[in-house]
Amino acid sequence: MTIIGITKEDTMSTPPTDRTVQRSIAPKLAELSENVLFGDVWERTELSKRDRSLITIASLIAMYRTDQLRGHLNRALDNGVTSEEIGEVITHMAFYSGWPTAANAIKVAKEVFDSRS
Repeated sequence: MTIIGITKEDTMSTPPTDRTVQRSIAPKLAELSENVLFGDVWERTELSKRDRSLITIASLIAMYRTDQLRGHLNRALDNGVTSEEIGEVITHMAFYSGWPTAANAIKVAKEVFDSRS
């Protein structure tokens, strides 16, 4: 399936096996994620994809959503956010969402950075 000139796999932040599981259990959720969230919201021009990535990783850090954070950190790097900027977001969020969320985000970020080097 192609959404606005790119494949849905290019737009998703979760690993392909997770998307397959999502489709098998909640196909409507998968459809909405692919078509509305990634096919529409992420494609809006009022914010750059880079800015959307910064907002998303900050939100996921605050909510302690490590599974989703991993994929969105990769997406953020692909969208031009630097590892230094990710570190700054984590530091900033420590004061708003607590040290444990930041400490956890550091672990996830290290895994992502290591996997990309």
